[in-house]
Amino acid sequence: MLVGQTAINFAANVISAAFGLINVMVFTRLFPPAEFGTYVLGAGFAAIAGALLSNWLRLPIMREQARGDGTDIRGTLLPGLVVSALTAPLAYAAAVICGIDMWTAAAAVAFSLAVSFFEISQDLMRVRLLAFTVMKATIVRAILVSIFGVAVAALARNGALLLLSSAVAYGLASVAIGRIGWAGTVFHYDRTRLLALAKAGIPFTASLVIYSLSAVIDRFIIAHIMGAASAGEYSAGADLVRQALIIPAISAAAAFCPLAVKIYANQGREATRAHLEECFEFLLAIVLPASIGFAVVSTPIANVVFGPDFRSMAAAAMPIVSIAVIFQLVTYQYLHIGFLLSERNSFYLWNTGLVLIVNFIVSYSLVLHMGALGAAWGRLAAEFFGFASALVLTRWAFPMPVPLSRMGRVLLATVVMATAVRGVELEVAQTAKAALAVLLPVGLFTYAAACWLLDVARCRQRLGKALLIVRDALAR
Repeated sequence: MLVGQTAINFAANVISAAFGLINVMVFTRLFPPAEFGTYVLGAGFAAIAGALLSNWLRLPIMREQARGDGTDIRGTLLPGLVVSALTAPLAYAAAVICGIDMWTAAAAVAFSLAVSFFEISQDLMRVRLLAFTVMKATIVRAILVSIFGVAVAALARNGALLLLSSAVAYGLASVAIGRIGWAGTVFHYDRTRLLALAKAGIPFTASLVIYSLSAVIDRFIIAHIMGAASAGEYSAGADLVRQALIIPAISAAAAFCPLAVKIYANQGREATRAHLEECFEFLLAIVLPASIGFAVVSTPIANVVFGPDFRSMAAAAMPIVSIAVIFQLVTYQYLHIGFLLSERNSFYLWNTGLVLIVNFIVSYSLVLHMGALGAAWGRLAAEFFGFASALVLTRWAFPMPVPLSRMGRVLLATVVMATAVRGVELEVAQTAKAALAVLLPVGLFTYAAACWLLDVARCRQRLGKALLIVRDALAR
């Protein structure tokens, strides 16, 4: 079930990433850095506002709806969403106070509301393990974002309008999937229940708000010190890395996190630890080679994907951000499960709060001395600190297993892959497109061969089962 759910989630997110890549290629060629900077700053604020407005409603989905025992809290979620939407004017005022112009602020708030409803609807389907439905919704959203974004780029190269087009796309996608995720829901306003959910969700929501702020604070620091154009140039490369590398990790976590909750509720602690050991190796086997491989081939990727104004900064920042993402994903997609299982909500707040403080102090200092590239080094330092502190905190929550033998196999396979790619890269003297056409297959083949020899994540057994499923399907 883990592999099947992950495969479906991954397929959906790969399609979404393909459209996202098209967006980046178009936007960085049609929009000047200043307008693209306006867009990323608005999107960054929307991420913070969305986390504040709706994430207190996502925690009960993971804790109660995911049990699979017939619990249905959707009727309570609907009035919660209405309450959150009514606070949107406060978010708009906060955006204006932060220095965002009125039109961009309005678009950012609309974007945050649309994304919040869409993600809650997706969460409801994820905990029911409706991976195919989640995949269809993700694809619809990706297509609409691309269509509307390209239309805006062709008609008016304005960052605020680009942000608003994304809000409309998410809203239409939410309507398209709403009948599936919310079918049969009866609106039930229970003030006491909502207050209890809000109170229980304060640490979790605060931690996600801090996480969202930490994820985008580098672009705001750059904009404050160097201007929106520099923020746009930096964010293009940094965001591409995060989107490309987070997608496979989230695809796996979307499968094994609900399963961990269900196993813990029904089978106990030891069965959960055994499941989590497998999840750790599975996650690392996806994240580590993807991040290291991205770092190795960052220069040709920058030359192929970005417009001329964005390439030099992207090529310099992407290898650093790629390494930072490794620690980020292991922390938030794996170690934080220990906080969820133990219901130690305050630990989310401690971990993300400390990461934000370290990120702000280090990034601000480095941007002053090194320019925009200092933000990438600041993020690496902050994410490593976040990983180390989360690992310590899990000792007082649900101790998350970190099996060294499993980690060693993944690390060895990744080193073999990176060495092979780097060796071939030194011998290839071609255009960026031609180089990628050679380097990517070399990396994939080398890593797959190393995984087979080392039996990383029990790939031999799983491949055998997959082949049997395909054979039976063909026979029928």
